[in-house]
Amino acid sequence: MSGILIFLGLIVLIVIFVIGIYNRIVALSQRTEQAFADVDVQLKQRHDLIPNLVETVKGYASHERETLDAVINARSAAQSAQGPAAQGAAEGVLGAALGKLFALAEAYPDLKANTNFLELQRELSDVENKIAAARRFFNNAVQEYNTAIKQIPGNLVAPLGNFKDKEFFEIPEERRATLEAAPDVNF
Repeated sequence: MSGILIFLGLIVLIVIFVIGIYNRIVALSQRTEQAFADVDVQLKQRHDLIPNLVETVKGYASHERETLDAVINARSAAQSAQGPAAQGAAEGVLGAALGKLFALAEAYPDLKANTNFLELQRELSDVENKIAAARRFFNNAVQEYNTAIKQIPGNLVAPLGNFKDKEFFEIPEERRATLEAAPDVNF
């Protein structure tokens, strides 16, 4: 009789342990979803600023149609991208197009002095910093989740909930190099 009680007690402990691991994986999965939603909010703010920026530049450099069209097309592609990997790639293309737009502003002193353009540029820079922070938080959440489903005992419990690896939000290498490079200061 006591052997059966010990066996049942052991079974109950194992079930409680498995439930605890399962709930931890669910919580980590939800954390990655919330973190990606935070990234998405920042990306939407960025996308909302871009038409105003393009219109401001268009007023001073309307004959630079190719650059303006590239920004608009990159914005459309970024808005329609699905999933962290595709969105990261599309945002990299958009960032490169915006870089060309800001380089274009250097050739137009009146545009560079326009307060509306300068304010939009400042807002965009602020949003870029928020995107970088949200991306770091998201990638950390994904790393923690992916580790939990690969390590023992999580890898034994993960198949029960059909938990799969999640993608990181990566930006293309060429865009990362420009973001991480120190700015040149000339006097």
